Formats: sequence, C-alpha cells, structure tokens
Amino acid sequence: MPDRVTIALAPGDGIGPEIMNACLEIFRQAGVSDFVDFEEVEMGHSVFAAGETRGITDEAVETIERYGVLYKGPMGTPIGGGGKSINVTLRKTFGTFANLRHFQSLPGVDTVFSRAGVPVDMYIVRENIEDTYGGVEHRLTSDVVECKRLITAPGCDQVHEFAFQAAKRLGLKKVYCGHKANIMKMTDGMFLDRFRVIGDDYPDIEKDDVIIDALCMNLVLRPQTYEMIVLPNLQGDIVSDLAAGLVGGLGFAPSANIGDHISIFEAVHGTAPDIAGKGIGNPTSLLLSGLMMLRHIGLLKRAAVIENALLATLENKVHTGDFGDPETPPVGTDDFAKAVIDHLGMTPSEREAKPVPMHDALTFIPPVRPHVNELIQTFTQKRSDVVGCDIYIATTSPPLELAQKLERLAVGTPFKLTMISNRGTQVWPSGSVYTEVVDYFRVRFELEDKHLIGQIGQGPTIHILRRIAEKFEIAEFQALKQFDGEPGFSLAQGQ
Repeated sequence: MPDRVTIALAPGDGIGPEIMNACLEIFRQAGVSDFVDFEEVEMGHSVFAAGETRGITDEAVETIERYGVLYKGPMGTPIGGGGKSINVTLRKTFGTFANLRHFQSLPGVDTVFSRAGVPVDMYIVRENIEDTYGGVEHRLTSDVVECKRLITAPGCDQVHEFAFQAAKRLGLKKVYCGHKANIMKMTDGMFLDRFRVIGDDYPDIEKDDVIIDALCMNLVLRPQTYEMIVLPNLQGDIVSDLAAGLVGGLGFAPSANIGDHISIFEAVHGTAPDIAGKGIGNPTSLLLSGLMMLRHIGLLKRAAVIENALLATLENKVHTGDFGDPETPPVGTDDFAKAVIDHLGMTPSEREAKPVPMHDALTFIPPVRPHVNELIQTFTQKRSDVVGCDIYIATTSPPLELAQKLERLAVGTPFKLTMISNRGTQVWPSGSVYTEVVDYFRVRFELEDKHLIGQIGQGPTIHILRRIAEKFEIAEFQALKQFDGEPGFSLAQGQ
C-alpha cells in the first residue's frame, strides 16, 4: 500500500475557495497532510469564461485521471452560451456511476424533526450517469421536443452492487429501491429487476421497493423508516434534495461520486455569489464530503476524529449565519474552522460518538489508465429478432385519415398497421375523440405472418420507412424487436 496519495483539488466558484481553505486547514491540523498531498486543477467559472464549454481544461482532466480522486468545491453553470453543468460533466466523464449522500440530524441544526425528537439518519444512492441526464434531446416537430431516457442493465448492476456493498460496510439492515416501474415498465422496470437480481447475492440484507411518489410522502411523514434508498438518476436527484431538507438543507449534505477508477467528493450546494468574499460561508457540507473522501482512501481514524470534533463544535452552539441558535452570535468561515480544530480529540456528549480506529492505513491505489473505453455488458447471449417498427410522423392529419393512407402504403410488405398513438395514448384503431392530439404520431407496423419472426432482418422495416417517407415527414424511426421471445417495446396507453 502507498505511503502517500495525491488528490486533485478544485476550490470552486463563489464561496468555494473560502470554505475549501477552511476544510484544508482542519485537515492539516488533524494530520491529514502526513498522508495526503493536494494538487490544484483549473475548472469552473474561469474556464467557462475563457470559452471552454466543458468548464474544465485538458490539463485538469489528465491530473484527475492520474490521481483518481477529486475534492471539489461548489461550481455553477453559466446561464446561456451552451455550457453544460460542470458537475454532471465530471460525473459522467469519469464514470462515477454511484452518488452516495448521507443525511443525518446534526446538533444545533433546527428542523421539524429535531424539534419533534425524531432522528434522521439515512443514505441515498443515486445512479449517476444514465436516465434523462444523458441530455439527449431533439425538437421533433414544431410543437414537440423529446428527451431520451436511457437505462442500461450494466449501469443498473453497477449502482445496485455499490449500494449493497455500502450497506454491508455500514452495517445497514435494509435497502429500498425507489422507482416508477408501475408507469415506466421497461426503464424503471429494468432498474427494479436488476435490484432484485443483485440483491439475491446479499441474503443478510433485507430488500424492498417503493414507488417514488409514495416514497416522497413517506420521507416527509416518517423519515426514520429508511436506512438506504437506491434510485435512478433523475428521481435520485430530486429525492436527495428532499432528504437534505429533512436535515436542514444542502449545507449539511455531503456527496460522494464513486466509480470503479475515479471518485469525486464535493459540496452540492450553490456557489452563493451574494456572500462570496465575505468570509461567512458554511463549510459543513464540504467538510463532511471530505470525510467521506478520507474514508475512501483509508484514513478512517482521522475522519472519525474530525467528525467527532465537528459534532462537538455544533453541540457547543458554534454556527455560521445560515443556521443555529439565533441567541448565539454567528461566526465566520475561518472561526468555524478554528472551533472545529479546537475540538479535535473531543467527542460529542449528546449523541453517540463515531468510533475512532487505532490506526490509519492508506488503501487507495491510483488507477491504471486503460487503453480503450471499457465495454460493460450484462446480457451477452440474448437472441433478438425484428418483429416490426415504430415510425414517428410529423403530421396534422386526423387519426382515421392517417390510418387509411398508411394501410395502403403497407400493401405488398410483410407488415400491417396495428396501432397509432399520440403522446403515448392510442388513437387508432380504438380510442376516444376526446383525446387531444399534437402534430407527432407514433405509427406501429408489425409482422402480419408471425412465422417470419427470426427470418427477416431490418431491411424490410427500412423499405416500409422509405415508402412512408415519400408521403410524410418522418420525425423518428425505431425497429421493434423481441429478445428471447419477449417484446422489447411497450404498449400504448389504452392499447
């Protein structure tokens, strides 16, 4: 195992540099510098301002890939100009497929639940790469835009494996899967199915699932019900912020983005430009994220010592201006850090202290750079057969008139028109005249002779597409397939 590690450091924008300096001073005083060096990298506002839409320099990418760990302050995304979120870009670029956040009631942080004496202590594991966060969007017609939601079996397996491993390491007894598989039967359905498959390898951990809307209600009513919840990306993003609200806000919510090779530890709150430079920002979230980072690299003792000092500091009513007892004067960022340093070696008295191991031992080894992008797969033996196609047409024709034209175009092909839908709801061959439609129809063609399944490829679907394209404006095309005899496509609402 190594004697030292180097961590890439991005102070952030707004209050980022101030709270980062506070955290680094706490680390230095706690002896973290005996094991860790930090190398600053350039990303965020200054890089966006220089015209780089990624928000990160090539040199920074190379440094992060070399060391495998990034400690990052809050960063904003510029409004306009085409730049995408630097936070999402980093997570996706470096394959940090699991976002882990710990939400716990903290001393001196007033919430509805702290006043009621209800302790909150839960982990949210969010899939971090897929879902609508792929950002694959198109304008399909004058009135219709689309965002593609991509869920993959390997991506599900990665995040579920991480969740169960984390639960085992943390001594948690039960893991929930949050989802909307009752509506999104294929995408969330796969996420839920892979949760169950991976969960079978962890018989000592209880498993259950909960529909996302019921989960949100339960979190507000009974947050103590949950120890860990694993969710798809978008739902996990929303639930993470909801859970942060239960413990006082994003200023108390640490965040770790974990991949097989590279991990990112960051504050997830905003850059607070209105108070930047005033020295009054709250470093708690970034410090807690840093403690997750120290545990990630093996510095369990120092992480526990610092966390106990933070808890003791909060118990003594030391607080920045955004929280705490209004009768106790707030302190600035540096004085808050100094108070934590003064409490090093102390433990909280009003709650259970974090166990402090006897020794620290670095366990993190920087990644070895691969030569090519790694292909991840779950199902390698499934047979796929073409059974038809969905063609998406931009038109204002009424459904019955559209169907009559399409049926004539299908003559002489192996396909028959079986369904027309609009915004996901069937409007032909059955439906209601009260179903309002827009200028974007899905028309489904399926093999008329089922004996042809397995005998044809995509060629005939392309042929009927060409026929229809001569008469209509095509917005999209999707081949319909069976996988091991099971349909790889959903029904329309009302079909």
